[in-house]
Amino acid sequence: MSERRTGSARRTASRAIALTSSGVLLALALPATAANAAPGNACDNRANNTYDKLLQCVTLEGVREHMEAFQKIADNSTDEVYPGSRAAGTDGYADSVEYVAGLLREAGYQVTLDPVPFTFFYPSQLEQLTPAPAEHPNAIATGSGSGTVQGAVIPVDINLDTTTGRANSSGCEMADFDGLDFEGPSDIALLQRGTCSFEIKAQNAEAAGAEAVVIFNQGDTTGPGDRLGVVNPTLGAYEARGPVLGTSFAAGQALAQPGSTARIDVQEPETRTDVNVIAEWPGANPDNVVMAGAHLDSVAAGPGINDNGSGSAALLETALLMAKSNTPNTLRFAWWAAEEEGLVGSTDYVNGLSPEERERIALYMNYDMVGSPNYFLGVYDADQSTFPAPVPVPPGSTAIEDVYESYYTKVGQPYDDSEFSGRSDYQAFIANGIPSGGLFTGAEVRKTPQQQEIWGGAAGEQFDPCYHEECDTIENYDPDALEINSDLIAFAMLHFGYSTQDVNGVPGKKVPGPDFGLPAPAGPERTFAGGGGGLAHDHDHDGESA
Repeated sequence: MSERRTGSARRTASRAIALTSSGVLLALALPATAANAAPGNACDNRANNTYDKLLQCVTLEGVREHMEAFQKIADNSTDEVYPGSRAAGTDGYADSVEYVAGLLREAGYQVTLDPVPFTFFYPSQLEQLTPAPAEHPNAIATGSGSGTVQGAVIPVDINLDTTTGRANSSGCEMADFDGLDFEGPSDIALLQRGTCSFEIKAQNAEAAGAEAVVIFNQGDTTGPGDRLGVVNPTLGAYEARGPVLGTSFAAGQALAQPGSTARIDVQEPETRTDVNVIAEWPGANPDNVVMAGAHLDSVAAGPGINDNGSGSAALLETALLMAKSNTPNTLRFAWWAAEEEGLVGSTDYVNGLSPEERERIALYMNYDMVGSPNYFLGVYDADQSTFPAPVPVPPGSTAIEDVYESYYTKVGQPYDDSEFSGRSDYQAFIANGIPSGGLFTGAEVRKTPQQQEIWGGAAGEQFDPCYHEECDTIENYDPDALEINSDLIAFAMLHFGYSTQDVNGVPGKKVPGPDFGLPAPAGPERTFAGGGGGLAHDHDHDGESA
C-alpha cells in the first residue's frame, strides 16, 4: 500500500460526530489535511470497479479510523451493567450500530436493522470463602439456571497431575459421583473440562444432587491450544436448575483444595433485543447474492477492537468503497449482533429467511479477528487438506478458499489452514448448505517457534494476548496483518461480485481492467501439529468439552 492514498479526510463530515443512542454527541473525527483530501474524495466519488482502483483505495488508515471510532464508543459508554464495552445489550453496542448504519446509509446502501432477541446475562460471582478467600474469574454457561448458592465445593474425578497431561472424564458418568456427599442443601460440584460435553457434565452433577456446578478448564498445555483460561460452557439443549459457571484452570486448582467453600451468584437473565446491520447494494442479478459478515459486538470485558473491531472495520471500509462499483451480482454486507452470546444474530437471520431467500445467497464470507497482534494468516480449510472438518462443508466452499490462498500467493504471503469448524457466524450458513469461507489470525492459541519464523511475533505467546480481555483496545492489533487482510477482504468481495461461477455455477463477468493474474495456491504451511489451526477460540459454541 505504499503507493496508495493516506487519506483520512474522506467522509470527514459524516465521521466528525456520531449520535449515541441517548443523543449524546461523540467526537470521532481525525485531523485531515489538504494533501490527502483529493485522493480520498476520488476514491469515494468514483466507481471502484477494478482490482487496481479498489486496492488503491483500501488503506490501513481508513480501516483504523473505524477501529478508533469503536474505541471511542467504548470509552464513552457509561452502560449501567457493562461500561467500557460494546457488548450486546449495552449502549456501546447501540452506538456501534448507529455508527456503522449511518455511514452505510450515507453511502447509498439499502440498510436494514434486523431485530434479534437474545438472553442478556448480568455479571455473575464466583467467590471462594475458604481456605483462602478469593474472587475467581468466570463465565455463565449458556443454559445456566439462576440463584445464589453458598456451600461446600466437591471435586468430581478431576485430574491435577502434571505428569499425565491432565486428561480426564470428570463428571462424564454417574459413577464419578459415587461416594461423594451431595446430600447437603447447598453443594457445589467442581468439574474439569475433558472428554464429554459440558451438557453431560452439568446434567450428571444436578442428577447427583448438586445445587450449583463449576466447570474449570482442563489445564492441558500440550495440545493445539492451552486450556488454561476461563472456559465458556454451552449446555446444548439442557436447561440447568441451578447456576452453572465456567472458570480457569488456576481457579479450579484453588477450589479443589480440601475444605473449600464458595459462594455463587447468578442473577435471573432477561430477554433484550438488539439488531443485525444488513446493507445491500442491488446488482444486475438479484438472485445471486454475494454476502460477507463480521460480528459487531464485543465481550463484556472490554471494547473488543481485534475481536471483532478488526473484521467489522475492514468489512465496513470495503462496503463504503464498493458503493458505486455496480457489480453484476448483488452485494450484501452484515454486522452481526450477539455473536459472543452464542452466534445468536447470524443464526436468527439465516433461520428467519425463507427457503427461496436462502437459495438466493451464492456464498457467505466470514471475518472474525483479522488483525491479531501476534498473528498468523489463516484460511478456513474447506478442502480439508489439513484438518478434517467436524461439520458439513457445503459444495463450492473450496472455491472460496482457493481465491484467498491464491491472493496470498500472489502477494507473497505465507498462509496456513484454520479448521473449518463452524465456530463463528458462518455456522448457520453452512448448516443450510450455503458455500462459505473466511479468514482468521488467531485467538488464545500460543504461537510456535516455527510460526514465529514464518510470520514473526513472539513464540510462546497467544496469537491475541488480549483475547476476551479488557486490554483488547486500539493498541491490540498488528498493522501488517490488518493491512494484508483488509486488501484481501475487498479483493474477494469484488471478485465474487463479478462472478461466482466457480462456487455455484452461475455465469458471471470478468472484473474490468487488467487481469489480476491469480496464481495457483502455494499451499498451507501446516504448522499446527495437533489440529484446530488457531481455532481453540473458546466461545465453545458447539457445547463440546473435549
